[in-house]
Amino acid sequence: MNEGGPESRVDLIARTGPGTPMGALLRRYWVPVLLASEVTAPDGSPVRVPVLGERLIAFRDSQGRIGLVDEYCRHRRTSLFFGRNEECGLRCAYHGWKYDVSGQCIELPSQPELAPQVKLKSYPCAERGGIIWAYMGPPDARPELPELEWCTVPDSHRYVSKRWQESNYLRGMEGGIDTTHVSWVHRYELDTDTLHQKAQSRKYIKGDPNVVFTIKETPSGMTIFGRRKGEADSYYWRITQWIFPWFTLVPPTGPHPLGAHMWIPIDDETCWAWSINFYPHQPLSAEERADMQAGKGIHVEYVPGTFVPRANKTNDYLIDREAQKERRSYSGVAGLSIQDASLQECMEPMQTPGFKEFLVKTDTAIALARRRLYHAAASLDQGGELPALAAATQRVRSGSVLLDKAMDVESWARDALVARPDNPLHTL
Repeated sequence: MNEGGPESRVDLIARTGPGTPMGALLRRYWVPVLLASEVTAPDGSPVRVPVLGERLIAFRDSQGRIGLVDEYCRHRRTSLFFGRNEECGLRCAYHGWKYDVSGQCIELPSQPELAPQVKLKSYPCAERGGIIWAYMGPPDARPELPELEWCTVPDSHRYVSKRWQESNYLRGMEGGIDTTHVSWVHRYELDTDTLHQKAQSRKYIKGDPNVVFTIKETPSGMTIFGRRKGEADSYYWRITQWIFPWFTLVPPTGPHPLGAHMWIPIDDETCWAWSINFYPHQPLSAEERADMQAGKGIHVEYVPGTFVPRANKTNDYLIDREAQKERRSYSGVAGLSIQDASLQECMEPMQTPGFKEFLVKTDTAIALARRRLYHAAASLDQGGELPALAAATQRVRSGSVLLDKAMDVESWARDALVARPDNPLHTL
């Protein structure tokens, strides 16, 4: 694959469907496909799972096993969403063909002898961290299960949500590694949101929007050190982790839970934006969990019965121009995640012919992430080593801290931001 110029690189890593170089790369990783709560009951309702340009169906069979198979019956390509989940299989309602969790047809009423020859595409699944993960790549290349810190804590310590976002996954993920925008679009919400308002770091985030970056490539992906003015003898460091290929760890805020995101392609125009809050050492309080369920912090309110945010493109994100004028909201849109989504969804698509951007120094992390994704996809056929496949490399934390101006922040972070039980949090 020829590298080409910046435009060709962006176009390549934005396209993730079957048969694309980036799609092949992303399928080498465990893919979060749905909340475990969406398929809790054996023989419960099948669930549609659009991901990486594929249309799949998930179900939990009579023995509690998870199946993730092609949405369409092999016979006449009827959607199995309307099938019957019963007696260890999913039966098409049209002509009764039945499939087990591996996609194997186990009953073909009209010609039973043909059943062994009929199989749906299927993917192995695992349940971890309140999420169903699927491996969609070559069977002999299956990596270890994720060991991001929030995956390994008890359920009581963690809250996970997801929402539908009308943008390419790169748009969302790049917002997750861009610490500069926090000083602008979120500046008023930081004072009022119940999951941010007790943080001392607000003073420094709002006081100095001109972030100076140090970027460190790591085995897991990239550590992004964003330096702002602190006190007379210190700098304020807001430290983000990008874990290859689509995870971000949000710098913590005061006594509030840690935050994380995942940006998973549905297709080339939409993605699943996952948001996680957790504590490594203690349960979430009932009040914190209630706030998250109400859509506060990095979570959202939904259109009832869906994962579509209540504030969305069709209603201009419920923009309030008076709140904007009165400095209650910088953009006029309420809610941290919806503020981000409103700006990411209105951006020019990366697949636009002649796509142009004017990147500057504060976009260094975005440019590096793009290069790493591109080169990993380009080297896949050559057997190159892929980042973050070893679970141990994912055991990192983000940070928010004042450090003496003479301190070497990279040396400090080498031990301070390792995710292990005896390590204290560094949050401000």
